[in-house]
Amino acid sequence: MSAESTPAARPRGKGRRRKPRDKRPKGMKVMAWTAAGIVVLGGTGMGYLYFKLNGNINSVDIDQALGTDRPEKVDNGSENILVLGSDTRSGSNKDLGGGTDDGTARSDTAMIVHVYEGHKKASVVSIPRDTLIERPDCTDTDGTKHPGAQSAMFNTAYATGGAACAVKTVEKLTDLRMDHYLEVDFAGFQKLIDELGGVEVTTTEDIKDPESHLDLKAGTHQLTGEQALGLVRTRHGVGDGSDLGRIQLQQAFVKALVQQVKEVGIFTNPKKLVDLADTATKTITTDSSLGSVNSLMSFANGMKGISPAGMQMVTMPVQYDPANPNRVLLQKKKADLVWEALKNDQPIPKTATEETATGEAKGVVSAP
Repeated sequence: MSAESTPAARPRGKGRRRKPRDKRPKGMKVMAWTAAGIVVLGGTGMGYLYFKLNGNINSVDIDQALGTDRPEKVDNGSENILVLGSDTRSGSNKDLGGGTDDGTARSDTAMIVHVYEGHKKASVVSIPRDTLIERPDCTDTDGTKHPGAQSAMFNTAYATGGAACAVKTVEKLTDLRMDHYLEVDFAGFQKLIDELGGVEVTTTEDIKDPESHLDLKAGTHQLTGEQALGLVRTRHGVGDGSDLGRIQLQQAFVKALVQQVKEVGIFTNPKKLVDLADTATKTITTDSSLGSVNSLMSFANGMKGISPAGMQMVTMPVQYDPANPNRVLLQKKKADLVWEALKNDQPIPKTATEETATGEAKGVVSAP
């Protein structure tokens, strides 16, 4: 009986084993192709976004233009970034600039951002555009050489030879190497603020300046991009009407902007981050080492630990020019205290900015 039943059982056993083997590969193939499809579609989407953002970025090879005649890079974990706001009146900036399109641009705003080791604190040193300096010989990124000049306004460096000459001038002025360069123009700044959803500030007095299209009553405001641009550009609406007063407003706005970025939580909101990245990459110019999405995102991620409380904001020590109240002169001994502190990755001493020219607009604008 066992001899008869054994042969009968084998065919049935083989049949049962064969059936799953036929179905399993089909099922696995379907799953494999489905997974592959998701990966391919997802990868294509991310790849498209990556290449789109990369294609947006405009970068300049400052290192190539400047060569080796530069301050030595300090290897202490800190970074120096030259941030410029350009006032070109061409293209989409024409209606925002309040000036004529003469084919040139100047550095309307200039800040040295020193990020300390650990990237938890930063010092921001604003350079008044009206400072009379010795502008060095420089070569722009197209290879064109430009002669230097005595008693030239600081912002003529950018107008003369663009980003490379601006960096060269700052490095000669400070003996600090600029590790990175970031530039944004009028239209780009306005778009970035609008994409962020505005920036909240509080003003202690009315600010009205027809030239910068700004009209704010005393109180708390959620500034649109246009209003924010007017605020950082106004020099006649508050204070003594000087560029120094405008700098004080700019510094207050930067702190409010940092606070707004943290409250919006762009680093934890993927859609907001992508939207802002798309706008940012279309509107900024960087040095070539930041000229990719990966580099920019890594750079931005490294800065997210800096809060408004961790930012020291100062203006390069200057005094009013006795020969021209619309110009300022460097207070070299005090300025050297600033540069030496940054070179050694130390806080800027209070003595460096005591008894220096101010714009009488401090405290007019603050983050709520």
